[in-house]
Amino acid sequence: MIPQPGAGRGERLFDKPKVRFLNSRGFGVRDNLPILRVGALAASLALCLCDCSPRSAPGTVEDTLKSGRIRVVCASEARDVTAREQAAFRALYPLAEVVLQAGTSRDAMSALLGARCDLAVITRELEPEERRAAVQGGIELEGYRFARDAVVMVVHPSNPLENVAIEDVRRIYRGEVTRWSDLGGTNTMVRPVFQGPRSDISEFFLQQIMGGEPVTARVEYAGSDSEAAAQVRGDPGAIAYVSLAAAREGKTLRLAPLTGLPYWKPDLEAVYKGAYPLTRFFNLYVRSRGPRLASGFVTFITSYEGQKLVRESGLVPTTVPVRFVRRSPMLSAHP
Repeated sequence: MIPQPGAGRGERLFDKPKVRFLNSRGFGVRDNLPILRVGALAASLALCLCDCSPRSAPGTVEDTLKSGRIRVVCASEARDVTAREQAAFRALYPLAEVVLQAGTSRDAMSALLGARCDLAVITRELEPEERRAAVQGGIELEGYRFARDAVVMVVHPSNPLENVAIEDVRRIYRGEVTRWSDLGGTNTMVRPVFQGPRSDISEFFLQQIMGGEPVTARVEYAGSDSEAAAQVRGDPGAIAYVSLAAAREGKTLRLAPLTGLPYWKPDLEAVYKGAYPLTRFFNLYVRSRGPRLASGFVTFITSYEGQKLVRESGLVPTTVPVRFVRRSPMLSAHP
């Protein structure tokens, strides 16, 4: 297991010892990698799916852990970190061609189960229908957690509000809170920003914040984290939810799971420990009998060098030992 971080709060730094990998619920260990096995293929897809990648044509590069060609489909919120990993991996291994395509987690898993890609990068756990699809199709999948993210509430820098409970956010997006003064702020109209309903982050928001209920407030729409952050920067009354990496572009609110409980700032330690209320894992999935290069790319992403890129992307590493620089214990929690 990964050594526990230090008791103090602060920026997470890497320890240099030998890399070890996270054993989380549902993950077993084989060859020092956390592996989740599932069967595969939806009944509706079973006729067109194959548990293998097309054979290399004559004259192409041999498929090894460091050479060949694979296709990766990733959730759009994981595109930045995946692109960083892709560039670094190609720089180390020039004969390794990793073709990257962005979509949703659903798109990524559909492509993996349909043998239209070799690696899926998703921002959630497998859905029950995806597990059933795998079982029905006889496809064995391997899953690897490689990063932890947080969904963060951001407001305009001029907004004096510092803390908000999840119930307050729910009331905002229901249209029950229309002025910031209702939450102890100024008498400014609240203008919530909502990302596209098909996005991974909006699915997470609707389940974890709205409790599965629809958004009924009048909202401004954004097509991505960056668009949502830009709208907040330009509107003193705006509030939006974004991923941890995008939160660096705006003022973040401390969040409490319930009114009266401690408010948590989305810093690295709080996210790593799961104290911050809204966290999620980024996962890699491959077919167990897929291209060897896909396994090589996974090994790189979960290695020390790959996890440094996770941190540089604004996400929280999960597969290497980490420590924290001790600072004031009140910088994250706020009663």
